[in-house]
Amino acid sequence: MLTGGQLAGLIVAVFWAVLVAFLALTLLKLSRLLGEAGKVVRDLGDQAGPLLDDMNRTVRRANEQLGRTDVITKQVAGVTQNVSAVTTVMTSVVGGPLVKAAAFSYGVRKALGNGGGRETPSDRPQLPAPRSRSGKGRR
Repeated sequence: MLTGGQLAGLIVAVFWAVLVAFLALTLLKLSRLLGEAGKVVRDLGDQAGPLLDDMNRTVRRANEQLGRTDVITKQVAGVTQNVSAVTTVMTSVVGGPLVKAAAFSYGVRKALGNGGGRETPSDRPQLPAPRSRSGKGRR
């Protein structure tokens, strides 16, 4: 038979054996997890290089397109300035004489239409009579 001290020693030994087995199993699972994580990190590292190269090419192409857009914008600004200058020239060359011709033709039409350019009293606009200060208007 076992004495009380021997029984306590046996219980502690079994407890330590179970604890060591549990820790060993946990460490084994943890090592597998770290191995898988290492594989994932390696795969990401292998894929990151080509991905960064693609991004670099994309940024370069975007910069080229922006450069072309800048050139186009400058050319459009030049065209706008030229159109403005042509509009100003056309207004001064054609507009002045055209206005004078229109005024002359209007004057001729009025002169011929009204019998020598005289207006009849009904053609003239009538102004209302001014009111007196007392509030009573003239009638």
